[in-house]
Amino acid sequence: MGIASGLTNSEIATRLLLSESTIKTHVSKVLAKIGARDRVHAVIIAYEAGLVRPDQTR
Repeated sequence: MGIASGLTNSEIATRLLLSESTIKTHVSKVLAKIGARDRVHAVIIAYEAGLVRPDQTR
């Protein structure tokens, strides 16, 4: 669940019972820590690292 599943910040916030601004903050920090340019790049990095597989995204 989350970025690798293609969920929006709003959808993630709803599922985790957090505010959308909290999710935006966390996503921004994750992108900075892993050196990703954007959410798509973060997903590519996660796939390459073996953190997610196509069958795990739903």
